[in-house]
Amino acid sequence: MTFRQRKYRLLTLAGGAYFLLAAGIGLTSGVGFFTFGYGHGASYLSNSPTTCVNCHIMQPYYDTWQNSSHHHVAVCNDCHLSHHPIGKWMTKADNGFFHSLAFTLNDFHEPIRIKPRNRQVTQDACVFCHRDIVHQMFPTTPDRDMLMCVNCHSDVGHALR
Repeated sequence: MTFRQRKYRLLTLAGGAYFLLAAGIGLTSGVGFFTFGYGHGASYLSNSPTTCVNCHIMQPYYDTWQNSSHHHVAVCNDCHLSHHPIGKWMTKADNGFFHSLAFTLNDFHEPIRIKPRNRQVTQDACVFCHRDIVHQMFPTTPDRDMLMCVNCHSDVGHALR
């Protein structure tokens, strides 16, 4: 095999690899953009509570929020996302991925249960807004836990049906 034939063969193999790479990226991007559009992805960047009912499973939670004592002072993001700018987007990305995965695969408990990491985010949100009142309830030593606000106030964010 001559040098010219080897060079041509290498270029052909490289071209095929580049074509497969480009096709893979194109397919992945296409599916991603379609899913983002179909799933109303841009709405998740907003602060609107109606975004939560993009998933039909969330309708009862939206309805109970509308009947709650916090309806006029807090939206979903106020209680379910961190108030720290970076933490907010990390929680949003984490929940977005795992919620869409669970809802797509229909792999979630009904009624929906809050995960420990999200329960802590909600607890931190309660303390953030009510810090002037709850500071007396903070643990006196670092190794003690504080009672979760929802233990006593379970229907504040979502009024019982």
